[in-house]
Amino acid sequence: MANKPTRDVIGIIFKNFWKSLRPRQFRGDYIGEDYFGNKYYEIPANPSIGKRKPSRWFEPADKEAFDQELTAEWEAWLRGRREEPPTREELVKNLQIMDMKKRNAAELEATYAKGKDDKALPKQVDGPTIGTFPKYKEYEFIPGKEPPEK
Repeated sequence: MANKPTRDVIGIIFKNFWKSLRPRQFRGDYIGEDYFGNKYYEIPANPSIGKRKPSRWFEPADKEAFDQELTAEWEAWLRGRREEPPTREELVKNLQIMDMKKRNAAELEATYAKGKDDKALPKQVDGPTIGTFPKYKEYEFIPGKEPPEK
């Protein structure tokens, strides 16, 4: 008769306990920093111990502020939507685009605000607006009550 491997529950428990005593990596590797001053860290995946995904987090520049801003590139990296962290050149390019959009928005706001002439803003139409509907006497306005008389 061939020797069949049996499940030794006590042995499995002891082996898992012994593996749990091994030192683990608690400090992450420094990956980078964004222009807000946030620092990003990662503990890489280790499939040999059952860790399939890397652990990623950031330390905010101001630890007291709860409304932290993150760049879209770093947020995508944190959530695992991109494998590689963003490069410095990519961050600078997107910051320049963001500044250009802010300048353009300020110019448009100044153009519309200073003139307030008929050409800058569309005219208000007098009369019925969108969302007004005809009212009929035979329909109830408030259920169970008679409609108000005009």
